[in-house]
Amino acid sequence: MTIKDEIKKIRDNVYEIPGSYNKQMRASGRLYIDDESFEALEEGAVQQIVNVACLPGVFRYSIGLPDIHFGYGFPIGGVAAFNMRNGIVSPGGVGFDINCGVRLIKSNLCQEDIEGHLDELVDALFKNIPSGVGSKGKVKLSQDDINNVLDYGAEWAVENGYGWDEDLEVLEENGRIKAADSSEVSDKAKKRGIPQLGSLGSGNHFLEIQVVDEIYNEEVADVYGLKKGMIVIMVHTGSRGCGHQVCSDYLRLMDKAYKNYKINIADRQLACAPLDSKEAQSYLKAMYAAANYAWANRQMITHWIRESFEDVLGKSARDMDMQIVYDVAHNIAKEETHDFKGRDMEVLVHRKGATRAFGPGREEVPVKYRDVGQPVLIPGTMGTASYVLHGTQTAMEETFGSTAHGAGRVLSRSQAKKDYNPEDIVNNMENNGIKVKATSKSVIAEEAPGAYKDVDSVVRVSDSTGIAKLVAKVKPLAVTKG
Repeated sequence: MTIKDEIKKIRDNVYEIPGSYNKQMRASGRLYIDDESFEALEEGAVQQIVNVACLPGVFRYSIGLPDIHFGYGFPIGGVAAFNMRNGIVSPGGVGFDINCGVRLIKSNLCQEDIEGHLDELVDALFKNIPSGVGSKGKVKLSQDDINNVLDYGAEWAVENGYGWDEDLEVLEENGRIKAADSSEVSDKAKKRGIPQLGSLGSGNHFLEIQVVDEIYNEEVADVYGLKKGMIVIMVHTGSRGCGHQVCSDYLRLMDKAYKNYKINIADRQLACAPLDSKEAQSYLKAMYAAANYAWANRQMITHWIRESFEDVLGKSARDMDMQIVYDVAHNIAKEETHDFKGRDMEVLVHRKGATRAFGPGREEVPVKYRDVGQPVLIPGTMGTASYVLHGTQTAMEETFGSTAHGAGRVLSRSQAKKDYNPEDIVNNMENNGIKVKATSKSVIAEEAPGAYKDVDSVVRVSDSTGIAKLVAKVKPLAVTKG
């Protein structure tokens, strides 16, 4: 009998791993996934849900979302909340690319406005926004500058001319977690971050020019300022080498800490520390600082996107109404208040490859979106559609206000390079009217659409279970990748 044999289906697209499965479990497991994906799901990812459910202070459920797959310690597409009184924090529950996230920028342009300029726009974006492994940004930072970036995030970028004041109103956490402390970030992490600010990076990070293809909810789309046929730009990137180093630094610290605090863990990759410990508090402050770096990074990229459109189209970004719709973090742990049986509970919610999906009325949602819930941005894979959804009360009740973050890999990068020919991918995309520009052919093979789950299926599960509801579908016209 396998672990999957013990899982019970409790309603369409929702499964439960009973707490009785393992006597060490302190909570049940929950899976939001369709039947076909459940059959294909790696047992290792299910085991990781169980392992997380055994950690001290875990609250209610250890959750796997529709894009779940095996990760470092926690599954990618995983959510878990820990009681602030007796819980833990684990870097494995956030991941190496701290605050890898997605930003959507709208415009008043339609496809006809850019058709004759698409090649120019792609070239300008590729030139103005560095991408690729180890790519370096265009801004030279001093030691004081990097500390301010880590402490102030997108605020620092806007104050230094990279954006508009109103941009901050529509960023998760307004682009800055105030509890961040740059003094908890190592010199090595800062040195890695200094040259990379304002760069896209490699792997599944991308910048896309898209068109709004379908509207599913006119009322919410109107609140978000989205219309069918509108040109939008999506950015997917994170904290670059700085965030990776912060995670590496604190994994070493936590590897000692969990032993010192005599915490039993099922997997060494779940190394953690009690929330009231010095190790946990230091990690949180450093992780928040890396999250701030990511918001500053996406803010600077936004500035150069606007400049690129201005240069090519000869209009100001203001005249093109290039406003940010929203910006969401995919890898982060945050202190939040969630209702449990009519009582407010203070918990630290780990989201690893998961999107916050707060419903109507939450004060964390920008005022102009508060009546309908926050925008949820779920990107597809290279050459496929992406989606805008809205957060729901169901998500607040079941998943700590969380949903999926993307398609989720099904093939390793090395396997994808063996299975896919980059020229074939480029030709297929161009035959479908999508321009693609990347730093190398290997990146195109690594990021082949077939290396990922079907994003349409992932979004359908989010919508059908109510943990986020569909608003709009956007399809790519041009993609730049590292």
